[in-house]
Amino acid sequence: MARVLFVCLHNAGRSQMSQALFERVVQGRHESRSAGTRPAEAVHPVVLDAMQEVGIDVSQHRPQKLTDDLARWADVVVTMGCGDECPYIPGKRYIDWDLPDPAGKPLAEVRKTRDEIGRRVSDLRAMLDLH
Repeated sequence: MARVLFVCLHNAGRSQMSQALFERVVQGRHESRSAGTRPAEAVHPVVLDAMQEVGIDVSQHRPQKLTDDLARWADVVVTMGCGDECPYIPGKRYIDWDLPDPAGKPLAEVRKTRDEIGRRVSDLRAMLDLH
């Protein structure tokens, strides 16, 4: 079982969608968490709407701060737009996903990001299942 940490700047959009979609596709075979380098107060409302459309309720999720303990917990760290603020811990596998921040974007654009994340988490699951 692999432990995957999804990290973005505010933990209010990309990383929240990634964790929720990953949990759906791995069905308990791997663990995941998400965090942000500068967490927002809440998940972006447009993200709540986009996820609800695919039957995932993230309304109870709360953005959390990325800590060294969280980074150490993970086997794989997937970063999304946190740049130099993302931690580097030797011995961890890092994957960077270049995805647009959904903050302030219309629902149609957030859907595209959600669907791209869906493809990427499926690929990530396949990679992890091989190891």
